[in-house]
Amino acid sequence: MKSRNKSSGAHRSTSHRQMGSVFERGLAFHREGRLDEARGLYRQVLKLEPRHFDALHLLGALTHQLGDAKSALDLLDQALTVRADQASVYSNRGNVLRALGCLDAALVSYATALSLEPNFVNALNNQGLVLNQLGRNEESVASYRRALAIDPRHADAASNCGLACQSLNRHQDALQCFGQVLELRPQDAVTYFNCANSLKVLGHLEAAVLHYEQAIMLDPANANALNNRGVVLNMLGKPIEAADSFAAASAIRSDFSEALYNEGLVRLDFKQFERAIECFEEALVHQPGMNTVPGVLTHTRMHLADWSGLDADNPAFERQIRAGQGAAQPFSELALTDSGELQKMAAHLWIEGLTASLPAMPVLHHYPRRQRVKLAYFSADFHNHATAYLMAELFELHDKTKFELIAFSFGRIKNDEMSLRIRQGFERFIDVQGRTDLQIAQLARELEIDIAVDLKGYTTDSRPAIFAHRVAPVQVSYLGFPATMGADFMDYLIADRALVPQASQCFYTEKIAYLPGSYQVNDRQRKIADTVWTRQQAGLPETGFVFCCFNNNYKIMPATFDGWMRILAQVPGSVLWLYVDNDMAAANLSREAQARGIDAKRLVFAQRMPLAEHLARHRLADLFLDTLPCNAHTTASDALWAGLPVLTCTGEAFASRVAASLLMALDLPELVTPDQAAYEALAVELALQPQRLALIKQRLLAQRETSPLFDTPRYARELEALYLRMHERHHDGLTPDHLYEI
Repeated sequence: MKSRNKSSGAHRSTSHRQMGSVFERGLAFHREGRLDEARGLYRQVLKLEPRHFDALHLLGALTHQLGDAKSALDLLDQALTVRADQASVYSNRGNVLRALGCLDAALVSYATALSLEPNFVNALNNQGLVLNQLGRNEESVASYRRALAIDPRHADAASNCGLACQSLNRHQDALQCFGQVLELRPQDAVTYFNCANSLKVLGHLEAAVLHYEQAIMLDPANANALNNRGVVLNMLGKPIEAADSFAAASAIRSDFSEALYNEGLVRLDFKQFERAIECFEEALVHQPGMNTVPGVLTHTRMHLADWSGLDADNPAFERQIRAGQGAAQPFSELALTDSGELQKMAAHLWIEGLTASLPAMPVLHHYPRRQRVKLAYFSADFHNHATAYLMAELFELHDKTKFELIAFSFGRIKNDEMSLRIRQGFERFIDVQGRTDLQIAQLARELEIDIAVDLKGYTTDSRPAIFAHRVAPVQVSYLGFPATMGADFMDYLIADRALVPQASQCFYTEKIAYLPGSYQVNDRQRKIADTVWTRQQAGLPETGFVFCCFNNNYKIMPATFDGWMRILAQVPGSVLWLYVDNDMAAANLSREAQARGIDAKRLVFAQRMPLAEHLARHRLADLFLDTLPCNAHTTASDALWAGLPVLTCTGEAFASRVAASLLMALDLPELVTPDQAAYEALAVELALQPQRLALIKQRLLAQRETSPLFDTPRYARELEALYLRMHERHHDGLTPDHLYEI
């Protein structure tokens, strides 16, 4: 009996030694990353001893590494039935629960681990990750801070703390954390990328580019860094380099829709329409539901007079917008629909998405009344640009005894004739092109701007987020964007009765400030060259009636073009003189004319030229034919200033009523038609009744000298009166309201 007992004890001792050897080999394989081999050995141990704590624990951790979280949780729970006092098991269990999406349970497990071992750095770090996932970012940062207080060299905790600070918009704190990481891991490409993101938000754009480039040098396949570098380069006024960076990002990741979209926008800005279309189409292949891309793609095709799919696109856009999806940028929508309701919805969707994650700014304090109101205009177009051509004289004529006039310029620096003139019209001209939206808003607040006027809206190079930060007590949308901005932070929109009848006020989030004449300011100093153009020089036939339209090609909708071709068919020998800025548009329009039975030779194409010469060549035309739903704006006033009558057809929305506003201010209401049929009929009548048209031209030339439309000093006083009323309402503690003519 004794011998048998002795023999049994020896056997158990041998078995334990063998089991220990198997476990040690499993542990060694585990450390080497040979997980399948380690798993087999741990299982051998558990066959010999099912309650072997270390084997249960480590097999559970290994099983999690292999992606089987449910089995891992079961193994860890078994380990806890053997020993319930081990913090490391609770910490690993928390990791598994986090992988399973059981975040609250994971927090309980980490808390238990920390109650057993308060200085357990990994548990604190992982607890921070879960808190971050739950949106409890302040608690997350506190957990990481505790970990770093215990172990300042814990790079993962420092990195995670930086990311949590970013989510709280505490970017200076984030940079401090990332700096700690780089001291420990100086070749960490991801941390350079994270640093660059915070530097970008803080407005340190040059430094951001350098950090993105460091990330790219360390990890040349980092497509996100290339894309973000492109964004910052574009902000710095380096669009060509930006486009190259976007292209490099999509070359690495062919399905990188965001980079393709960004490149497309830059190409569009440079009128590289065909490449822009390729980018947008490819982006949609990889991400069919990508917001706004279908609209901007259609808009870009329209620059080429490519109307393929347009009939199908428009109803689809409407359905998407009504469903709360941003199918088109607000600017694109102006040429696609005449519905004020849809334009308002599209604008609201766009700005809501753009401003959703902006950091909150303190509420503006009440500025004191001053002898002069601080009036600031914000634009990227203080140079040779359509807006500047209209506004230059207004800046010069503003009453400097009542207003301190300030410009915030966020466009690329140019030193052309108009830029130099405009700078002289302002008391302060502040170049903020290299600053972030937040920095610009902070500067405006430091200067205590009373009234901030946005001249861009949602047009090219616009920065609406500046106004989302609330830069002034009164914020006004004016001239640049002919529609509502759909934003609760814009107080007023400058308009007139022809543009926004009272019944249409519901299509605007802004309160309407009505001018007594037209909303559009004009510069009486716009020079018309003395050049006497011949028809031959302009490529026009020697005889025949000349219809013209110098609007951008994207404004030409198929329905408008159909009408033009019907007009040409009824006026023998007539031609249509169009502005084009690319050969593809000319080819497509010629083909469309032939498809409608009109000889392509009856379309004559004008190229871009200096404004004074362009105005002079208007004398060769007989009648300007407007577009719908997006009317001529500056091009209409150019034509009228040059003495060329404009025939328009009004719609519902602001953009489709601009030419009517100008013509009503000139007392030429007979050139405003209510529908397409009347528009076409009047065009034909005027072409076939030269005496009638001649009388209209005489009236236009006479009224050009006396009408409110070109009386810039009068316009300046009327606009200033509106500004002062807005300012007084604010100081009287009243909220913005519609301001009618006095």
